[in-house]
Amino acid sequence: MHPDFVLLNGRIATMDAAGTECGALAALHGRIVALGDSAAIRDLIGPGTKVLDAEGQRVLPGIVDSHAHPDAYAIRLRAWTLVSPDRVRTRDELLATIRRRCEAVAPGRWAAFYRLNERACGGYPTLAELDAASLGRPIFILRTDGHLGLANSAAFAACGVTAETPDPAFGRFDKHEGRLTGLVRETAAHVFLNAVHGQDSEADIADGMEMVQDQCLAAGISSVANSLCPSKAISAYQRMHRDGRWRMRMGIIASGRDEPLIPHLIGAGIRSGFGDEWLRLVGVEWCPDCSTSGRTAAYWDPYLGTPVPGEPVPNTGMLLYEREDLTQRATAAHKAGLQVMIEGVGDRGIDFALDVMEAALAAHPIDDHRMRVEHCCYVTPSILARLKRGGFVDSSATGFMDELGEAYAANRGQEAMRWMWPHRSLIDAGVPAPGHSDFAVCRVSPWTALAAMVNRRTTGGTDLDAREAITPREAVHAYTWLGAWAQREEHEKGSLEIGKLADLIVLDRDVLDGDPAAIAETKVRATIVGGVIRHQA
Repeated sequence: MHPDFVLLNGRIATMDAAGTECGALAALHGRIVALGDSAAIRDLIGPGTKVLDAEGQRVLPGIVDSHAHPDAYAIRLRAWTLVSPDRVRTRDELLATIRRRCEAVAPGRWAAFYRLNERACGGYPTLAELDAASLGRPIFILRTDGHLGLANSAAFAACGVTAETPDPAFGRFDKHEGRLTGLVRETAAHVFLNAVHGQDSEADIADGMEMVQDQCLAAGISSVANSLCPSKAISAYQRMHRDGRWRMRMGIIASGRDEPLIPHLIGAGIRSGFGDEWLRLVGVEWCPDCSTSGRTAAYWDPYLGTPVPGEPVPNTGMLLYEREDLTQRATAAHKAGLQVMIEGVGDRGIDFALDVMEAALAAHPIDDHRMRVEHCCYVTPSILARLKRGGFVDSSATGFMDELGEAYAANRGQEAMRWMWPHRSLIDAGVPAPGHSDFAVCRVSPWTALAAMVNRRTTGGTDLDAREAITPREAVHAYTWLGAWAQREEHEKGSLEIGKLADLIVLDRDVLDGDPAAIAETKVRATIVGGVIRHQA
C-alpha cells in the first residue's frame, strides 16, 4: 500500500531523543510510516500520494501549545474589538476606537474590547473618559492578562454595582476617594465577563473556532490545550468533532470555575485521556493566582513602581481560593484519575499551588503524576527545589516573555528577571518546563516567545537576564515533545517518529541552526496535521 502523504527535500529535525535528522518522510492514514532520504521515500510514492516538496527548508514537529484559551478567543474574534498595542498606541486612539464601536452598537447593547495594555497606550482612561466615549452603551474592556478590566458607568448600572456594593470574594471594584474608578480586578471582572458572555452559544464558539484554527495553523500550531475550558465549550467541541470540523487537535483542561463541571467528571468516572487523537480530556485546572503585569499576582514582596489609583498599598497581590478548600477539590480530582493543574504566577502564588499539590499527593501518592503549576513565572531557587523534589511540571507561560516582559521588569524590578521563566536553571535541574502562549492573553504565534527564551530580550529591547538563555533546540523541545509529554501524549506527537501522528511544519528559515535574532520573524510555509496539508503559504 502506498503512503497517502510524502514530504521530500526537507531538513527534518525529528526532535526524537537521539536528535535524528533526515530529508523525507511518508505517512499513511495520518501516521508516519517511513523516514529516510528523499530518494528512498520517493520510491514509495503511488498514484494517490500527495507530495510536498520542502525545497530544503527546516521541518519540525507541529507546535503543541499546552495552555491557551481558544474558546474565549473564538468569541472575541467574532464579536469583540481588539485594542492591543498594534491597534491602539495612545489613550486618545483607545477612546476613539471605543466611540466608533459604540456608534455601531444599538442602545442598551454591550460593546466589548480585549487585549488592552495600558502601559503601551498612555495608561488607564478615567471613568469620565469612558463614559464620554461610550455614548451611553455599557462597555467592558478586558486587559491583556484576562484578570483585570475596565467598566463604564452604564456597565456598572447594568450589573447593579454601585460605590456601596461590597467587593466580591477574591475580587475588587477599585475606588479612589470612595468613588468607582472603572478598574475591576479578578472575580469583580467576572461580574462583567459573565454579563457579556451570557448570550454566547455553542454555535458561536464553534463558528469562531474556524478562525482560531486558521490562525493556529498559520502559526505552525497543530495541537492546543484549552485551559479553564467550560462545559459550553466542551459541548461545542464535541459538536465540531461530530461534524468533522477539526483541522487541528484540541485538548480539554476542564475549568474549576465552571461549577459543578469537575465534580460531574469525577462522578461520571471520566479520567484524563478520555477521547481520541482529535479531542481529548487532558486534566482539570484551578486558577488561584493572578497577573503580574496587572499587579494582582501573589508575591511575598510588594510591587514596585507607581500604584494605580485605587490599588492597595503596599500591594503583594491576591489569591483566589482558600488553601483548605482548594486542597479538597484537587485531592478529589487527583484520586479520580484526573491530571491536576493549578495556576501560580508570583512566588507566593506558586508556593500556594505547590502546598495544595503536595497535600493531594500525600493523600494519594502516585509517582508519575505530572501535576502542573500553570504559568509558573517567578521560580526562585527554593521553588525550583520544591518543583524538583515533588516531580512537578513547570508549565511555563513563555508567551508572556516578549509581550509582557517590560511590565514584569517594571513591576518587579530588573533583579527579579534572574528568576522569571528561568529555563536554563530548570533544564539543568531536570525540571520539565513546556512552553505555552496563553492566547488570547498573548499572540497566537509561538515564535516571539521562542526567540525570547533563546535571546532573553523582548522585541522591544527589555532585558530578561541572559543567564537564563537556552539553545534554540531546547526552546523548540519545550514547544513540541515537552508540550505533548505534559499532556501524556508523547507516544502520539511531539516528535516525528514511525507510528506517531504525521503532524509537522515547514518553516521559512532554520530556527535551530540559523541566526537566533531572526527567530521572532519566523513564518510557516506549511502545516500538516495527520498527513493532510492544512495550511500552505
